[in-house]
Amino acid sequence: MSATQTQTQGPHSLAFRVMRLCKPSFHVDPPLRIDPFDLLAGEDFSDDPSSASLFRRLVSSADSLDSDLSYRNRFLLNHPTDPTGLSGLLLLPQSFGAIYLGETFCSYISVNNSSTSEVRDVTIKAEIQTERQRILLLDTSKSPVESIRTAGRYDFIVEHDVKELGAHTLVCSALYNDADGERKYLPQFFKFVVANPLSVRTKVRVVKETTFLEACIENHTKANLFMDQVDFEPAKQWTAVRLQNEDCHSAEDPPTSDLSALIHKSPVIIRSGGGIHNYLYKLNPSADVSGPTKFQGSNILGKFQITWRTNLGEPGRLQTQQILGAPVSRKEINMRVVEVPAVIHLNRPFLAYLNLTNQTDRQLGPFEVSLSQDESQMEKPVGINGLQALMLPRIEAFGSNDFQLNLIASKLGVQKIAGITALDTREKKTYELVPEMEIFVESD
Repeated sequence: MSATQTQTQGPHSLAFRVMRLCKPSFHVDPPLRIDPFDLLAGEDFSDDPSSASLFRRLVSSADSLDSDLSYRNRFLLNHPTDPTGLSGLLLLPQSFGAIYLGETFCSYISVNNSSTSEVRDVTIKAEIQTERQRILLLDTSKSPVESIRTAGRYDFIVEHDVKELGAHTLVCSALYNDADGERKYLPQFFKFVVANPLSVRTKVRVVKETTFLEACIENHTKANLFMDQVDFEPAKQWTAVRLQNEDCHSAEDPPTSDLSALIHKSPVIIRSGGGIHNYLYKLNPSADVSGPTKFQGSNILGKFQITWRTNLGEPGRLQTQQILGAPVSRKEINMRVVEVPAVIHLNRPFLAYLNLTNQTDRQLGPFEVSLSQDESQMEKPVGINGLQALMLPRIEAFGSNDFQLNLIASKLGVQKIAGITALDTREKKTYELVPEMEIFVESD
């Protein structure tokens, strides 16, 4: 099989023939197959079981007397699989066909000598040329083929991992000596186009301090894709958890040791011609990252690693570009509530554990922590028990300090801890940082 080709003017002793090596396809037999009973009997005929049984026996005996099996009976439904049109045969590739990004292009190339004379000292090259680069697949310059006899050939196989979209050209060239000793150069060009097998559309939503990433994968091929792997690799400052129907599984969970669970795990199938599947991930700031990396405010979330197989097991692999979220704005100082008691009683003191973090590259503090006393918030349901201000030492760059506040609740029911502020006594700058936190206050 040869692809579309272009060659130089003038007769040549050699010629290239190229066949793509890929899995064969199923051969489908298009003729309509029928059941003769449906042609000779109406819909109500089967209401009488005895008549239907007798008629089927008559049709069966008539078929057995018919010796013309090559034509008349070839349309009959002799087996339940006959209506599908699958003949049980496989069809070898007749052209390059559809070639997709992420696949491995494998080609069988044959250099044929169609002349009446032997050619000698044959140097063969095979290259893939794209819009951006030229990739050498084979070069026999250092060890030329000594000779190719009349009606003989030299065969080889080349492979190329397809990493670019658009027009590609397989350039095959031969430099050889013909029967007259003349040095000749033969180039041939085999063109094909690489398409995108799937698209990945993402949506990013931020709810309070939690980021949710939704990925929609759409199949653009004419075959079903069996997804082996759809893994989101978060950036260093994030951790990712995949949210599923019933369970949440971390992207960094260790592989299960239960082999039966792996064997019976059904692959995700994305149907051909526009089928889609959605994946949802929950992203949180990584606790393992410290220093400038944690607070640099990068909006890079991470990237996807996707692998799949087609109906006949041919593999494909893609890596997306970095997924970007909304720009992250970092405060100089961040204060958060680490822990409060599970049970809080009315007018009885309780301890709240908090953390104050310096998110800058310079030293800050000392700090004075207190509750803000705006006129609209004079009667707070939760206040500080004892001294109304707590002094904290200076905090180094990207450092933090854990501390506790002695609080007391003066109202029953669901109440809010709000208005906790930190005053930088050196820079005279006030930070109101703790978001409102709800607690439930019980009576004694």
